[in-house]
Amino acid sequence: MKTRTIRQTATFEAGPHDVYEVLMDSRKHSALSGGKSVISRKIGGKIRVSDGYITGKNLELVPDKKIVQLWRAEEDCWPPDHWSKVTFSLRKVKVGTKLTFTQTGIPVECGDRFDSGWRDYYWSPMKALFEGR
Repeated sequence: MKTRTIRQTATFEAGPHDVYEVLMDSRKHSALSGGKSVISRKIGGKIRVSDGYITGKNLELVPDKKIVQLWRAEEDCWPPDHWSKVTFSLRKVKVGTKLTFTQTGIPVECGDRFDSGWRDYYWSPMKALFEGR
């Protein structure tokens, strides 16, 4: 199966701790995604995001700096036994936090929808959340 990689950056008007918490706190993540999310804070712990649309587990957690997870999606284009790897890297900048995001191993057939999905369902709502405080 052919796969592709997505690389994106976004800057938020919030500190790295606040950005990390939106991604790792089940309640905050649920509010962001609009669907129930359960996210373990342990390495090897399971995640279930957006009512089970995404499932996975934590590979590396460095509070307020880095999150690495295995993810799979409930999509027609996504084979049931295939996993991608997502990495969220957070760095404090003058205006808040710069998030550098990479997702590897995305089935080519799913690529465009995930490329736009991160912007539409994560970065834009997170910007609105932090700007609206």
